[in-house]
Amino acid sequence: MKQNLIIISHLLPNRPLMLQKLDSLFPLAAHKTGSKSLSISSLLCAAGSLNAQTAATKPEPAIEEITEMPEIVIEEAGSVYNPQRLQSHKYTEPLRDIPQTITVIPKAVIEDRGAFSLRDVLKNTPGISMQAGEGGAVSGDNLSIRGFSARSDIYLDGVRDYANYNRDPFNTEQVEITKGPSSSTVGRGSTGGSINTVSKMANLTDSVLTTVSGGTSNLYRGTVDVNQKLSEHAAFRLNTMYHNADTPGRDNVSSERYGIAASLGTGLGTDTRFMLNYQRLEESNIPDYGLPWIPNNGTFSGSGAALAGYQNQPPPGVSFNTFYGLPGVDYEKIQTDHFTTIFEHDFSEHTRLRNITRYTRSHRDSVSTAPRLRDVGVAIGNQYTTVLNRQLQRRQQLTEMFGNQTNLVADFETGPIKHALVTGMEFYLEHQQNANVAGIASVTDLYDPSINTPPSSLPAPANTQDITTMYPGLPAPTEAYLYTCSAYVFDTMKFGKHWEFSGGLRYDHMYATVSLPGNAPGYSNADDLFSYKLALIYKPVKQGSFYFGYGTSFNPTIDGSSGAGLALVTGTNTSTSGLDPEHTSTYELGTKWDVLKERLSLTAALFRSEKTNARTTDASGITTLGGDQLVQGIEFSMTGNITKNWQVFAGYAVMESETKASTTAAAVGQSLSNAPPQTFNLWTTYTLLEKMQVGFGAQYMGARTSNDASTSARTAPGYWTMDAMLSYKFSEKVSLRLNIYNLANERYIGSVGGGQFVPGPGRSAALTASIKF
Repeated sequence: MKQNLIIISHLLPNRPLMLQKLDSLFPLAAHKTGSKSLSISSLLCAAGSLNAQTAATKPEPAIEEITEMPEIVIEEAGSVYNPQRLQSHKYTEPLRDIPQTITVIPKAVIEDRGAFSLRDVLKNTPGISMQAGEGGAVSGDNLSIRGFSARSDIYLDGVRDYANYNRDPFNTEQVEITKGPSSSTVGRGSTGGSINTVSKMANLTDSVLTTVSGGTSNLYRGTVDVNQKLSEHAAFRLNTMYHNADTPGRDNVSSERYGIAASLGTGLGTDTRFMLNYQRLEESNIPDYGLPWIPNNGTFSGSGAALAGYQNQPPPGVSFNTFYGLPGVDYEKIQTDHFTTIFEHDFSEHTRLRNITRYTRSHRDSVSTAPRLRDVGVAIGNQYTTVLNRQLQRRQQLTEMFGNQTNLVADFETGPIKHALVTGMEFYLEHQQNANVAGIASVTDLYDPSINTPPSSLPAPANTQDITTMYPGLPAPTEAYLYTCSAYVFDTMKFGKHWEFSGGLRYDHMYATVSLPGNAPGYSNADDLFSYKLALIYKPVKQGSFYFGYGTSFNPTIDGSSGAGLALVTGTNTSTSGLDPEHTSTYELGTKWDVLKERLSLTAALFRSEKTNARTTDASGITTLGGDQLVQGIEFSMTGNITKNWQVFAGYAVMESETKASTTAAAVGQSLSNAPPQTFNLWTTYTLLEKMQVGFGAQYMGARTSNDASTSARTAPGYWTMDAMLSYKFSEKVSLRLNIYNLANERYIGSVGGGQFVPGPGRSAALTASIKF
C-alpha cells in the first residue's frame, strides 16, 4: 500500500542530532509481599482443577479474516463482562494466551456502573491510584500504575493520546489496561503499564440510543448515539454528549463539558476498508486543588498551636467540603480535537495491513488556587499559624501531536512451527507550548476561608492582588518538540498444542528540543533505544495457560510523566543536553484460565519491576541518574459470568515498593509515592425476574504517600467505598437505571500531591433513562 505521509513543517526543528544509548539489566530477586514469600504453586493447581469443569470448544485460527469494521468488542465467550480479545492490532492472541497482566473493561461494565469519566472507569482494576496537580500544574487524568506515573501512557485506538484533559467515556467501546513495562509495544514510558481507550465506530447496522441522566449535586447529562447504514458497504455514526454537575462533597467545584464524535466508514464488509473519525471534547471547570497538608518544616504559634501534632497530615477539624479557591477567579477551559483516518486491507485470509493516522490538538487555559499554610517568617525559623496563602497560577498550554502507525499482521508456518507475526512502523511529532505565571492572590484563614476575599490589606508582600489583575497577559512560552521514529516486530510461535514462545523487539529514534523564553539557553537531546519482551507459555489445555515473561521500558529525558508537560531534565555537567533515559525491567510469572464453559476468566500473576538509572535530585538541586526503584507483588482477577444471571468483575493486587538508591538519603528504604500496598475492586450484578437487575460495587485503596522521602512524605490513609445499582427493563427499547455512588458517604483522600490533597467525591446518585429507536 502506498502510504501518504503528512508533514507539519512548522513543527520540525532544524537542529543537529546528538546520539546517546544506554541499556541496563538486573538479576531477578525473590518475590515477596510484606514479610511473607508468595507461592504460586497452589494457585496454579487450583486453576488446573477449575479447568476440569470447562467444556471443550472448537479450535480457533490464530488470525481471523476481518472484512468489516464492526463494534470493536469481540464477544467470543458467553459474557458481555468477559471480552476475549484486545482491539490493539499488535496482539494476535486471545487474552488467556497473552503472557502479561491485562484488564479489559467492556462497555457493559462502564454502563452498569454509571461511569462518567475515565477515572470512574479505572476503578474497575487494581493497582491504579490518582495524583493531585501541584499549584498550576496540568490536571487531566493524572494517575499512577503500580506506583509509577502513567500520565503520558494513555492511548486512543492504539495511538498515543498525550493531551492533558479529562476523558469522558461517551464514545468509548472498551478500556484496555496493560500492566508492566511495554515499551516494545507502545514506545516510551509504560513503566507501570499503559491504558488504551477504544472508540465507537460506524458499523453496518441501524440504531439510535439516547440516555438522559439526572441526579444529586445538580447532575444533568444526556447522550445520543446514532448509527446509520448508508449503503451496502458504508455507514455513518454520530455520538453526542452534554454533562454538567457539581462535585459531590466539595463546595464550589463543578464541571461542564460537551462532546461530539463522528465516524464515517466505507468498504465495510469488503477486503478494503476506510474510516474517517473526528472527536471533540470541550470542558469548562472550576479546578479543585483541595486542602493543604500540615507542614513539618517549622513550628506552630498562636492560632496554629493546635496543628503541632499533625505534621504531614490533613488539618484537624477542617471539613473535606472546604474550598480554598476563588470561584470568581479560578477556571479551567480545555478544548481537545482528534482527527483520525484508518485504512485496512486484507491481502488474504492470513495477511492484513492496517494504517492509522491522527492529528490531535488540545488547548488548556486555566487559573487555579493551591492552599498553603503561610510562614510568618520570624527570625527563629518557620512559624505557622492558621493563616493560608492562596498560591495562584495562570497557565496556558497548547499540545499538538501528529502520529502515523502502520501494522502488517500475518500468520504462516515454518515446518511444524506456526507463527503469528506483527511488524510495523510508527512516526510521532509532538509539539507543546507552556506559558505560566505564579502569584499570591490573598490570605485567608484555614478554618474560616472567604471565597470572595479581595486583595489583602496586609503590608507587602502579602498584599499581592489576584493574578488576573497582576498579569493580564502571559510571558513568552516554553516550547518543546519531540520527534519519534520507530520500527518493531513481534512473533508468537506455536510448537504443537501445548507450547508457545512469544517475543518482540522495538527500535526508537527520538530527537527533542526545548526553547526557553528570553535569552535563556535551550536544550536538545537525541536517543536511540532498543526495547524488547520475551515469554514462554505452556497450555495444558486450550482454556488455560501458564507463562513466564520478561519485558523492558524506557523513559527519556523529555517526557510528560511528571505532569509538567514535555521538558528536558538538566544534567550535572551540561546545561544544553538532557540526561540518559531511565530503564525498567519486569519479570512476570502467571496463569490464566477460562472456566465454566469459558464464561468466567481467572488470572493470577507474580511480578517484579525495577527501575534503574532513575532520576533523583541531590541536595544542591541537581538531577542525576543515581536512583533505583523496585515494585513487586501479586495480582488476581475474576471477570465474567458465574451463572447465567450472576456477573462479576473483580481484581486484587498486593504490592511492595522500595527506593533502593537515591541521592536523597531519607528516601532510601522508603516506599514509592502513590504506591498503595493493597488495592481491591469488585463489581457484581444479578438479574432478577429477567427484567430487573441489581448491582453492588466495592473498592479498597491502601495507604499512599505523597513522595518518596521519609522526612516530608505525607500519608493518605486507606479507605473503602461502596456503590449500588438497580435497573429495570420495561421493554427491549426502554430501561431505567439508578446508581448510588459512595453509599456510606466515606470521606477520604482521592488524590495525593506534595503540597495539598484532593478529597474524593461524597455520596451521590444518578437516575438514567435509556431509549432505543
